Amino acid sequence: MVHRWQLSDYLDELLCPGRLSDFTPNGLQVEGRAEIRRLVTGVTASARFLAEAIEADADAVLVHHGYFWKGEPAPVTGMKAHRLRLLLRNDINLFAYHLPLDVHPVFGNNAVLADWLGIHVEGAAEAGGVPGLLWHGQLAEPIDADAFADRLATRLGRWVTPVVAGPHPVKRVAWCSGGGQKFMAAAAALRVDAYFSGEISEPTAHEARELGVHYFAAGHHATERGGVQALGEHLAAHFGLTHQFIDDANPA
Repeated sequence: MVHRWQLSDYLDELLCPGRLSDFTPNGLQVEGRAEIRRLVTGVTASARFLAEAIEADADAVLVHHGYFWKGEPAPVTGMKAHRLRLLLRNDINLFAYHLPLDVHPVFGNNAVLADWLGIHVEGAAEAGGVPGLLWHGQLAEPIDADAFADRLATRLGRWVTPVVAGPHPVKRVAWCSGGGQKFMAAAAALRVDAYFSGEISEPTAHEARELGVHYFAAGHHATERGGVQALGEHLAAHFGLTHQFIDDANPA
């Protein structure tokens, strides 16, 4: 068991959200009961995720995509009201960490992707004004682009959209979890053979081919499942909590 504020302070110290300029408040977003024994993690605090967390008797939920994003309407109505009502009526704490859970060197989404895919990490560069967001490294052995697409699909459990930019094999790789397709030029500047992220936009294929870098869109949700799971397992071990990851499947 851990007190709500003890967990909040520990997460803030571990993830250091204050050093990043983000699009949403990081940390405890909705206050629930004081004592936490059961922690549920997930990618997004959707209504369906919350309903499953309630069934799991969660005292707190920890997600990558929480609430109160910059530019969203302020009134608490409709979908937003329903989600908050689920939390407040059931006295559940909501913790959310966005960019801090992408860049963390151990429990971040990009760090876990490297582990899952067998990539030796060489560094993490700045992208979009965020330090440490664009990761790069090497595979143990070069493989062709189709084989790398298959590896991504197998490890992430979903289809992958490949843009093959030539006959060269994949050895040096860059990656950014989530919506990182806009960092194609920054990835190419790292002199990698391939770059993968979660999404693909209309310009992405042209950029990949013209820059000579294979691109793989592996799913926004799929590339951001790892961080919360790794962090949840760490918190469970550190504080003696019960932890469950709930995957509200998302094709995006």
